[in-house]
Amino acid sequence: MLTLIKRDLHTTILEYQKIFPVVAILGPRQCGKSTLAKMLISSDRSFIYLDLERYSDLNKLDDPEFFFRNNQEKNICIDEVQHKPDLFRSLRSVIDEDRRNGKFLILGSASRDLIQQSSETLAGRIGYIELTPFNTRELENNLDFDLSRHWVRGGFPDSYLQHSDHAGAIWRENFIRTFVERDLPQLGINIPSLTIRRLLTMCAHNQGQILNSSKLGESLGTSYHTIQNYLTLLEQLFIVRTLKPYFPNIKKRIIKSPKVYIRDSGILHSLMNIENMNDLLGHPVFGSSWEGYCIENIVSQFYDWQAYFYRTSSGNEIDLILEKGSRKLAIEFKASTAPNLTKGIYQALNDLDIKKLWVISPTDDSYALNERINISSLGNFLQVIL
Repeated sequence: MLTLIKRDLHTTILEYQKIFPVVAILGPRQCGKSTLAKMLISSDRSFIYLDLERYSDLNKLDDPEFFFRNNQEKNICIDEVQHKPDLFRSLRSVIDEDRRNGKFLILGSASRDLIQQSSETLAGRIGYIELTPFNTRELENNLDFDLSRHWVRGGFPDSYLQHSDHAGAIWRENFIRTFVERDLPQLGINIPSLTIRRLLTMCAHNQGQILNSSKLGESLGTSYHTIQNYLTLLEQLFIVRTLKPYFPNIKKRIIKSPKVYIRDSGILHSLMNIENMNDLLGHPVFGSSWEGYCIENIVSQFYDWQAYFYRTSSGNEIDLILEKGSRKLAIEFKASTAPNLTKGIYQALNDLDIKKLWVISPTDDSYALNERINISSLGNFLQVIL
């Protein structure tokens, strides 16, 4: 069933392969990188596929330069490349001898900063693309889309496509356990699994809130700086997103700390022991869950825009500001089919001289509330703006 779902980045990857000798698809584990890569190379017999989680394939790269030269006429796809970070030095010498675009397709479950040496060693030779779990547009284009199901289960394919909410929750719990108990140690990250699990749970309870690293540190019995380092790590592993504050050139006291989000709504709900929509509807995280769900779907599709939030000490705020050059979009999220807007939102629009605000709510209707405010479903917003 997964092979029937075309990913938005399919065409982008093909374009990158015409520009760079190495194309890297990065994203969290189990988000569909391997499936996408196999779809891309299935009709190309010149490709060799190596999965570095298999010892037999990992052993083939004991002497990578010999392997690459012995397969000089082939294109090579290397999955889970973070298991062999020293590979990039060998790739550079091979590429410089035969600078053929599209020769290497590499997949990794960590950011380029965490996959050591790639940024420096392959500068100018590699193009990076981030693949997220399924977004709303991909599912709407390929399946009978159910927004509530996607919101509750999140976008990881093996969670969303399960036969029931309960089965999806079981899959996600095992994903979290594997992440903290196996994936981090394999990357050489020696943090107790219980500590990371507790930090993730605290982030879930603070979904969409201003980050207070000192308070989190006190709860975990560690320092402010250690919490900052842990959160940076979780960002580089695509589990957590921090949203930076927007600093316009105005004389206002602006909140300077970022907001923190668990990126996938399904992972958020599992950390909060939420299994289905009825559980979510009665939970205090309901509103912030909707906010995080929408932000992840929007930001991942506006990947070449800068994303911020705006909040002043007096309470003027906008949940999401997207900026690209001179273009600016202001977006608010309300988990209600009849959203009410506060005075602080209108004042924030005046602060930033923004003429129009989109309010995204879980509704099927889209309409203009007044000349400045558009109420919209998430799908309609993406369809109109993208």
